[in-house]
Amino acid sequence: MIGRVGVCSWSLQPNGPVSLAERLTSIGARCVQIALGPLRAGDWKIEETRRVLDDAGISLLSGMMATEDEDYSTLDTIRVTGGVRPDAQWETNRGIAEGDARVAAELGLSLVTFHAGFIPHDEADPEREVLLERLRTVIDIFADQGVRVGFETGQETAATLEVALEQLDRPTAGVNFDPANMILYGMGDPIEAVSVLGSRIIQAHVKDANPAATPGNWGSEEPAGQGMVDWPSFFQEIERLPQTVDLLVEREAGENRDADIGSAIALIARLTAGGVTRG
Repeated sequence: MIGRVGVCSWSLQPNGPVSLAERLTSIGARCVQIALGPLRAGDWKIEETRRVLDDAGISLLSGMMATEDEDYSTLDTIRVTGGVRPDAQWETNRGIAEGDARVAAELGLSLVTFHAGFIPHDEADPEREVLLERLRTVIDIFADQGVRVGFETGQETAATLEVALEQLDRPTAGVNFDPANMILYGMGDPIEAVSVLGSRIIQAHVKDANPAATPGNWGSEEPAGQGMVDWPSFFQEIERLPQTVDLLVEREAGENRDADIGSAIALIARLTAGGVTRG
């Protein structure tokens, strides 16, 4: 079931909470998923951020955790550096999780999403259990603050992620479904993936993409409605889910992000027959 519609804060590249509120207001958005890094580092003040957004009538739906030294230059570099899989960054990433969990609790958030890191498809891969144990640690850190976590889709197939969630055995962990990531990473059809992950989905990103011309390379992110995501089918599948799933527009490329985000919000409203709200 489709819930509220908002925007990912990092898509707008704000330099502070006032800038974020102004940009959200200018495109008619009343909900946001906020990047927690600037708040954890003290670059943004928690109380000021909450006050500015409250005064602007903007609701905080969730947070986003970014792990240390992720390198998205190529598929190979992100496979090595993504999420909590790298050994050299694990202690730092555990500290990031502890800090972000405290910030999320202070902001009153109930959900934080992040990339787990490439989960090996082969269950016999020795790195798989190491990664799963780290993910249990991160999940528990957030759970101690009353916060759920959602793993972003894309860096493994839906089937691999579903099995991993079962093996993690943590009820506060779910999926932040990003259909474009499935295409960008070449990890399967997004519509089929929704049916596989089903009740695990607790939030979704509205982002579009075209596949790579050559396997093993990045595809291209596109404005929503101009890529390969079948949006009518996607929204229909989300609407069939028994749980409420908020939709957050994410745009990480392009020179006209505000316009692209506004178009994405309009696309959601059109294809969901007005059955959603922006706040």
